[in-house]
Amino acid sequence: MELEQWVNKTLGSEQVALRALSGDAGFRRYFRTEVAGRRLIVMDAAADHGSCAPFARMARLLEAGGLHVPHVEAWQEERGWMILSDLGEQTFLDVLNSDNADALFGAAIDALVRLQQQPAPADLPRYDAALLRRELDLFPAWYLERHLGMTIDASLAALLDALFDTLVTQALQQPQVLVHRDYMPRNLMVSEPNPGVLDFQDAVLGPVSYDPVSLFRDAFISWPEERVAGWLTTYWERARAAGVPVPASLEAFLRACDLMGAQRHIKVIGIFARIRHRDSKPHYLADVPRFITYLQGAAARRPELAALSELIERVWPEVAA
Repeated sequence: MELEQWVNKTLGSEQVALRALSGDAGFRRYFRTEVAGRRLIVMDAAADHGSCAPFARMARLLEAGGLHVPHVEAWQEERGWMILSDLGEQTFLDVLNSDNADALFGAAIDALVRLQQQPAPADLPRYDAALLRRELDLFPAWYLERHLGMTIDASLAALLDALFDTLVTQALQQPQVLVHRDYMPRNLMVSEPNPGVLDFQDAVLGPVSYDPVSLFRDAFISWPEERVAGWLTTYWERARAAGVPVPASLEAFLRACDLMGAQRHIKVIGIFARIRHRDSKPHYLADVPRFITYLQGAAARRPELAALSELIERVWPEVAA
């Protein structure tokens, strides 16, 4: 195996054993190994080697900013292979429960505030209108048409356009900061210092509420709304004290979170449908009801999301009833 040969040569070992780890929704593969008592992660991104340069760049930036991220020990750029420091075996998602959530989310909030304090490189991609709209368009293309078999007639197209215009506009009006773009319990490792932060290669300059919403209204675990509101309040207080440009009032921030969350939840439903039909990974769709619940809550709280309420009635009438 060429990957093993490269790892052996790079680490100066004759026989390095690679133990496969569970992958993600993408095309990267991960292995754990141990050399001279030191545990390391080997990443094989040969099928997605273009993601390695952004990963290495952001790893350096975040590490310099005091975040606990994988250190790039070695990189075979042409093949998409990396050797990384090992941040541990348990994600926050593995261990979160109602008793430890305040402590774990407190650490996650502190790390997120530190991340958002980092100056974004001038050439970092922006979460602009085109990107926001491309993400939203995954929902009608992959979920409505491909998964549900719906026909998008003129009235439904008009409804989607009105909703998407509202969501894109509000996102662009928010203060812009460095955005991890997938800051959720599955990408936070239980480590020392806590947390270890993973999967940041798609970072952009974008809305300040995006990562807090990703953290507390997660794809794979849900919390009572009063606890979510409490954590969002804690984040807002700490971010404001640290000089992160959050909205001046808590209510304005919570409104931004609801509207930004609606954009993310609609996008992720589309992504999960695409993973099902393009990549033959059906299990992600089991979490779609979680997103419907998030969308219902946001629509109930925000009159400006009347189009979202109508969309829920048309797509999921049994839920709306």
